[in-house]
Amino acid sequence: STFRRRPAALAMPTRAPRPPRPAPPVRRDDAPAGAARPGARGASTNVYLRIHLGPEVALGPGKADLLQGIADTGSIAAAGRRLGMSYKRAWVLIDTMNACFRTPLVAAAKGGKAGGGTALTPLGARVLQAYRRMQDDAERAVAPDIAALRRSLLRKPRPIG
Repeated sequence: STFRRRPAALAMPTRAPRPPRPAPPVRRDDAPAGAARPGARGASTNVYLRIHLGPEVALGPGKADLLQGIADTGSIAAAGRRLGMSYKRAWVLIDTMNACFRTPLVAAAKGGKAGGGTALTPLGARVLQAYRRMQDDAERAVAPDIAALRRSLLRKPRPIG
C-alpha cells in the first residue's frame, strides 16, 4: 500500500496559528508601563507572584488585576475589558474566588433602572491589599539577585546557529 495525498479539494482545512498572547498589563498604580524595577539596569524586570492556597484557590496577577479593576470601575465588564478578557471569563474568576473564601470577595448588584454595580467586599479589599503587599515584598527580596543576573547578561545575545 502506498500513501496518496488527498486532492486539494478534499484536503482538511488547517487552522491559522494563534497569535502570541500579549504581555500582562502593568498591575501597579505607582509604576508606569515599562518602569524599571529595583536593581534593573535600564530595563524592566517583572516578578509574578502566584499563591496557591488550596486546590481551587490560586491568587496571582490576573485575579489581583481583576479585583483592582472592579475596585476602580465598579463594573465586572469594565474591569474585564481593561484586561482584555470577556465578561464571562471575568465572572468565572470572580465566582471561583467567591466560592473559595469564607465570605465573597466581590458583591454584585443586578442591573435594572438604576443599573447594576460591583464592588469589593471588605474581605476582597483586604485580600487585594495583602496580595499587593506580598508582591512588593517579593520584588524587594529578589532585587539583589535580579541585579546580579542582569550583570551576568551580555549586552547583545550571541547569534544562534
